[in-house]
Amino acid sequence: MAMEEVQSQRDRKITFSSTLRERIGHHIHGAQWATDIKSFVLENNLWERPLHIISANLHSVMNCLFAPSALKHTLGEDKKIEDIARELSLPENAHLNQKVREFALQNGMFYLADRAGTNIHVQIFDTAMFPLPLLSPELPINHNIIEQEKPVLLVMDYAFGEQAFEIMDELLKPYQTGGQSQKLNVKSISVMGKAGILVGHKGDLMLPTAHIFEGTADNYPFVNELTSEDFQDDGIPIYEGALVTVMGTSLQNSDILAYFKSSSWNVIGLEMEGAHLQKAIQAASMIRKSIDDKVKLRYAYYASDNPLLSGSTLASGGLEQVLSPPI
Repeated sequence: MAMEEVQSQRDRKITFSSTLRERIGHHIHGAQWATDIKSFVLENNLWERPLHIISANLHSVMNCLFAPSALKHTLGEDKKIEDIARELSLPENAHLNQKVREFALQNGMFYLADRAGTNIHVQIFDTAMFPLPLLSPELPINHNIIEQEKPVLLVMDYAFGEQAFEIMDELLKPYQTGGQSQKLNVKSISVMGKAGILVGHKGDLMLPTAHIFEGTADNYPFVNELTSEDFQDDGIPIYEGALVTVMGTSLQNSDILAYFKSSSWNVIGLEMEGAHLQKAIQAASMIRKSIDDKVKLRYAYYASDNPLLSGSTLASGGLEQVLSPPI
């Protein structure tokens, strides 16, 4: 082919598949998504502040912070966050969700709609703008830390599968602007997700100590700042151990699931993003040094189903049948 190119004076065209581009870090959509976020943080003078990244449903953090005050005249002042979450989950209460959003937007929350094609929207909370006396008394908030350090919360909607690596990898990279490279002041990364459980039942809680990527020997152990002691008063069964990050088909294969459960890997459940997220976090903190290697990690998954038990899968009904809606 090389001789033919020289003799015919033709160029050879080489293309890369989309999968290969993603795996070598050529992230078109994720790069633009992360650039939009970093640009906003820099332009709003939030760059030097301690940053806490949270992957969760967008309503979760917002409701915990603002729903009690936003809805106290509607639902009463004695309502707990869990009770309010249950009310907000009802279809007929869509107007209440809008009321909480409007209250949040007036008190330190900013909403960044996705423009890059990732379909991952973002909320940014500037705690310096929080009405501290109005925050839920259930939250163990240290007002002195907020007043002195003014941390920033970045809440991002769920990424799925390999997209999670792209998103987190790009977000944790330094921001190149004005000929300078600036690093985010990331203090913690929290992942509040859902997973299939292998050792318990629908509605239980899983706290991973490692993520294992299915079909490979890739494993990502880490120190989870969340422990079973943090939830000992909640009356929910807690399991700690490794989670397998699957590609999807294993969710339907009982033999593979049984192997995960009985093998020496100490697997307690399976999900679809953990290994991808942790790969990006460890690369940024331990190899690239783009974030502090002492960044705190907090992973917690509620059991949305038990694929080994008939009648306990996602198709068998909503989680609210066995557990009140997640906050």
